[in-house]
Amino acid sequence: MIIALFPNEQKKQSFELASNIRKFLEDQGVTVVAEDEKADIIGAKKLSSIDHNEIKFLISMGGDGTILRLCHRYSHLNAAIVGINLGHLGFMADIPSSDIYPSLTDLLNGAYTIEQRLMLEANDLRAVNDIVIHRAKNYSLVELAIHIDGVYVNTFTADGVIIATPNGSTAYSLAAGGPILAPSLNALVVTPICPHTISNRPIVLTPDHKIEIQYISEYDPIDVRADGLEAISLKSGDTLIVQQSKSKFKWVNLHRHEYFSTLRTKLGWSGGKLRENRKK
Repeated sequence: MIIALFPNEQKKQSFELASNIRKFLEDQGVTVVAEDEKADIIGAKKLSSIDHNEIKFLISMGGDGTILRLCHRYSHLNAAIVGINLGHLGFMADIPSSDIYPSLTDLLNGAYTIEQRLMLEANDLRAVNDIVIHRAKNYSLVELAIHIDGVYVNTFTADGVIIATPNGSTAYSLAAGGPILAPSLNALVVTPICPHTISNRPIVLTPDHKIEIQYISEYDPIDVRADGLEAISLKSGDTLIVQQSKSKFKWVNLHRHEYFSTLRTKLGWSGGKLRENRKK
């Protein structure tokens, strides 16, 4: 089995941890690789020295941003992604630093399922979490006309609009008032950012719809970003078409890290009396 490690160079503890994980995995008979510029630092084989198609897992060490960059840079690989959280919130990176080695043991023992998670595409952009259209340098709100499958729905006068996958529903969309979608749900959510009219609410759709967003304000160009990474601009009159991508990314769901438990922990939900009663 070949596993690729991806430490985040901006996290001080990341390389030391990667070296320790490499030793642990090699003791279990695993071949460990890393990006060429990091391989020597952690004692792993170079990524360029092996057939990429033989890699079974990609282990990200950082936060959700590290995972997103990994998804974009290595989208051509057929390997499933595992997330170790060295960041702060970390919805995707669901393995805490206190549970790394038991989680890796479960991974090697097959105590997991692999989920095929939805992705978006818009023009030449692809996104795991969201496509965000934002007013950028404009001082005032912008007008964005929304069509779904060619049918006019509404014009949002807002700072922008977010089209999020279930995976991205706990990111920017959640902060903008959007709903939480379970990651296995086959759906998208269209969430306006700070709309001028309170009746402009998020819309949940099945992913087979084609969403057209036309920038109709006669202002400066606005930004379109995929997962906060890749970006293009829209000029007044331009239309962006957002739809489900044919590609999906493979995510490792370890049995020991149940999604709703992770959600409760990350959002600080207490459980109140129900939790106390269950303790009794």
